[in-house]
Amino acid sequence: MKRKRIVSGMRPTGRLHLGHLHGALLNWKKLQEKYECFYFIADWHALTSEYADTGIIRDSITDIIIDWISVGLDPETCTFFVQSQIKEHSELHLIFSMITPLAWLERNPTYKDQLKELSQKNLSTYGFLGYPVLQAADILMYKANGVPVGEDQAPHVELTREIARRFNHMYGRVFPEPDVLLTPTSKLLGIDRRKMSKSYGNAILLSDPDDDIDRKVSQMITDPQRARKTDPGDPGVCNVFSFHEMYSDPEQVKTIETQCRSAGIGCVECKRLMAAALKKALEPVRERRKELESDPGKVAEIIAEGNRKAGAVAQQTMREVRDRISIF
Repeated sequence: MKRKRIVSGMRPTGRLHLGHLHGALLNWKKLQEKYECFYFIADWHALTSEYADTGIIRDSITDIIIDWISVGLDPETCTFFVQSQIKEHSELHLIFSMITPLAWLERNPTYKDQLKELSQKNLSTYGFLGYPVLQAADILMYKANGVPVGEDQAPHVELTREIARRFNHMYGRVFPEPDVLLTPTSKLLGIDRRKMSKSYGNAILLSDPDDDIDRKVSQMITDPQRARKTDPGDPGVCNVFSFHEMYSDPEQVKTIETQCRSAGIGCVECKRLMAAALKKALEPVRERRKELESDPGKVAEIIAEGNRKAGAVAQQTMREVRDRISIF
């Protein structure tokens, strides 16, 4: 039986961190066993915030593909491609922009949130307001049956469904209406207890060396109410304990929880144990990254082959779109 197809992407704005791993990549890894997966580098989307300095976009593309493969995404099973290399995306985006009411974009609940989160950048642009339309083109180009996203991105998929319905109603059915495949919410926060984000400077990268991991873990905020080592702590509000639950073995997690509540272990030692468990868990990922970094030609071939596969699908979709619109 033919597998259903899913599409998702990441903006190339720097190397990936643990938030990406638990917020998306581990779920993508599971989905590749069940779905036909198209995963892309959303470099045009990155331009909405990085238009003033595009170097980070170019420098991040290969790094992200390497991270994807290093955590277990299989280029033999999935199609990896770079958005800007499939020119049909811009054409479909233009067509969708002609039929999408402005009010649909203005009601986007994440628009104002992102303006606040990235307040250090000037995002009062047409591209930033309209990027959900480009996102719809990315998804519908491949006639995706589903889109794996977090809850904050679910409204964008609903907008994609509305655009598909509007196009199909006006010109005839071309696009399916993709389902939202909600990704489990990650419990991991940044080292300062805010959402893990490169823009906040609070992220632990998948590619961080041991010294950087030790340094960042040592800076992590624990139980805010625990002022001294002799005070009992509350693991339920401790960011470090959340990492222990992810990376330490179950017996150690039980021991640390008991000792924390009874002041039997201090935060410095608790962080040291967590850092050791985290480094051990990331070691296979970092080893695989070293192998891929030593063979850049192989990574380039993977990207080129993915671009070829995605391009073939996009060309077929655009033939159908042009035929329906009947102005070309």
